[in-house]
Amino acid sequence: MQKRKIGQLEVSALGLGCMGLSHGYGAATDTGDAIKLIRAAYEQGVTFFDTAQVYGPFTNENVVGEALKPIRDKVVIATKFGFELPSPDSGQHMNSRPEYVRQSVEGSLKRLRTDVIDLLYQHRVDPNVPIEDVAGVVKDLIAEGKVRHFGLSEAGAQTIRRAHAVQPVTALQSEYSLFWREPEQGIIPTLEELGIGFVPFSPLGKGFLTGKIDATATFGADDFRSVVPRFAPESLKANQTLVSAITELAASKGVTPAQIALAWLLAQKPWIVPIPGTTKLHRLEENLGAAAVALSIEDITEITDALSTIEIVGDRYPAHLAARVGK
Repeated sequence: MQKRKIGQLEVSALGLGCMGLSHGYGAATDTGDAIKLIRAAYEQGVTFFDTAQVYGPFTNENVVGEALKPIRDKVVIATKFGFELPSPDSGQHMNSRPEYVRQSVEGSLKRLRTDVIDLLYQHRVDPNVPIEDVAGVVKDLIAEGKVRHFGLSEAGAQTIRRAHAVQPVTALQSEYSLFWREPEQGIIPTLEELGIGFVPFSPLGKGFLTGKIDATATFGADDFRSVVPRFAPESLKANQTLVSAITELAASKGVTPAQIALAWLLAQKPWIVPIPGTTKLHRLEENLGAAAVALSIEDITEITDALSTIEIVGDRYPAHLAARVGK
């Protein structure tokens, strides 16, 4: 697989988002199967693996650490801090106080079975801690050799600038896909100006852009999509127009809708590295095949023109989660 640079960090053009192996989309994958999938990704060219403390919590870091231990020097591991764990009430409470960041990093290093974290993200901007303080403690951790690169997740443009002034930000991780294009308005120009890479999560619209989810789909209580307005029946029905357009183009090129969605992201900027996740080996192979799908200028124009006529229905987060992004 071709490589790309996010900031000064070189990674595979597509990474693997590991969250779904143990968090967010129903029951956790068997540990042995999860390790097998992660190693299969590496064997197919993936060198960039994404996890976080809150996934599980903690179990995802353990799985990723175990899977990558034999090839640790050949891969880039990204993880995240920013939530108080374990939570006193099973909720997600932000905590990016410098002393807690240090404590969190020590835990991540042990679970990931490594001496250094390649890319450390603040998972969400903490309104109670100045971003300069957060960037400062990560700068110290980099100087101490415990962290190599600093990242932010779902941060707003001004926060990115303030953090970058203290410690250069290597990458921003936020949602971006044919299903959610808001970053094009202010975030992507800011990243381009500052030389920061972009790591889109949910590049397949939480599964919607695969074409396998229709208006009759239901989601269990342990599936995050059960509370997402964009996955309510009426939204799913309305948004099928988008999937139909992608499916038509995919059929004309002999590829899948998921591959079109990922190839479109790769075509936007050379410093964009999507991290699709999956629990299935055949889906992994399908996703990684997108790296070989070349979209022409005519293809991009066709997609852009189609998107301009389609109104996406439903918010991407319920209100209480939407309130903590873009800060």
